[in-house]
Amino acid sequence: MKSIYRALALTAMTLFLLTGAAMAIELIEDHQDIEGPFTDGPSVTAVCLECHEDVAHEFMQTSHWTWEPMQDVIGKGQVPLGKKNTLNNFCIAVDSNWPRCTSCHAGYGWKDGSFDFTDEERVDCLVCHDQTGTYKKFPTGAGHPVYEPKEWQGKIWEPLDLASLARTAGAPGRDNCGACHYSGGGGNNVKHGDMEKALSKPSFALDVHMSEEGQDFSCQECHTTNSHDIQGNAMFVSPGGANHLECTSCHEDDFHEKRILNWHAKSVSCQTCHIPTFARANPTKTWWDWSTAGTKVENVKDEFGKNTFVKKKGTFKWETNVVPNYSWYNGVSGQYLLGDSMNPNEVTKLNWPTGNNLDPKAKIYPFKLMRGKQVYDKKLNTILVPKLFGKGGFWKNGFDWDAALKAGTASVDQEYSGEFDFAETESYWKINHQVAPATDALNCKDCHAKDGNSRMDWQALGYDGDPSKKRGVSRYELKDAYNDVNLD
Repeated sequence: MKSIYRALALTAMTLFLLTGAAMAIELIEDHQDIEGPFTDGPSVTAVCLECHEDVAHEFMQTSHWTWEPMQDVIGKGQVPLGKKNTLNNFCIAVDSNWPRCTSCHAGYGWKDGSFDFTDEERVDCLVCHDQTGTYKKFPTGAGHPVYEPKEWQGKIWEPLDLASLARTAGAPGRDNCGACHYSGGGGNNVKHGDMEKALSKPSFALDVHMSEEGQDFSCQECHTTNSHDIQGNAMFVSPGGANHLECTSCHEDDFHEKRILNWHAKSVSCQTCHIPTFARANPTKTWWDWSTAGTKVENVKDEFGKNTFVKKKGTFKWETNVVPNYSWYNGVSGQYLLGDSMNPNEVTKLNWPTGNNLDPKAKIYPFKLMRGKQVYDKKLNTILVPKLFGKGGFWKNGFDWDAALKAGTASVDQEYSGEFDFAETESYWKINHQVAPATDALNCKDCHAKDGNSRMDWQALGYDGDPSKKRGVSRYELKDAYNDVNLD
């Protein structure tokens, strides 16, 4: 019987490839012994663990599983913090909205707060190791694919042959990572601005590292992995900076032929010059106003064909070829935590880079600055957790904010006075991807413009003006860090 499975798998894969439906798949011989059939995802995982005994345990120690690693947070000390419990200005919170948000969890069945994070068979092996590109988690399935035909937004999702997919399991490709990371915030390129579907097969102009005309890198070339722990974390969910990834992991500090550029690199990050704009292929969301959700606002398609209003979510703004916001960053960021007080008359920062022009560890980095309005408690001055999805949620209860807030705050034991309003917030998302060709990198005049139209806000960066014209105190004059640089 096993030999039949091997022959059928190899024949089917040959036909699959001849149709041009996918890239070449490297089949692993031992995987052709997987027989099935499987009734659900955990059954596949159980078979995987028969040979890979320690893999689930390894994976369950990582932030991809817990969504809540222990981290140092400024002013708070060591706290469990991650995607699981941060508050953002996109869909706001995971808590009380589990089945929708956890469709991007690398596990099965996180449908409420009782999910068992110790159950190894809940680990989803296929979401990272399917090589066909056909494995899909159902959008509201709490991490499960469909096991019987199911409708979603007018489309019928058909059950997958899990045994066939298990036999193709191999090293992750870009689309495995992108299945979740491209669509953060609820759609392609909504959240990050520099991670989207165009990176699956990018042009050289979009990303020199991932383009076939460039290095043709997989994600793992930079995001190296040890015991399923992947190097690199989004700044928004890792304020402590313990697992960040930088260009200098591969490139030497003195990479440029011109010493003046190496001199700049001591205080300016690689990304600042080499990612002049982001969202260069498809637009990213830069404004999300929840205060208009549930109201009657006319939806006018923008220049990109994007909705500017959706009744259940509110009002949006989309942008492309976005010039980043530039800030000093020393690898550590501040973070708004559940229950922190805020001032509704000011813009509340949900996170923020730390560092300044006298900080020897800081460099100027590019960021996507996401702005919007979200719901807060008028008496307690705290940002609130609403239940948006599912029974009793805002999207199902007739757009009743009060009921949605009672349900959402109860899920996290958050105090709610019963009075709410909306206030402006902003969040910082560090730009790392979409590295442009060297010919498209920033020139001197982009930052040190003679006409005063610099893309840098020098005063916000701590200077009286353009430091090339009005030099102030430099951290390197204090630290003698430029002694090895030839300034001639």
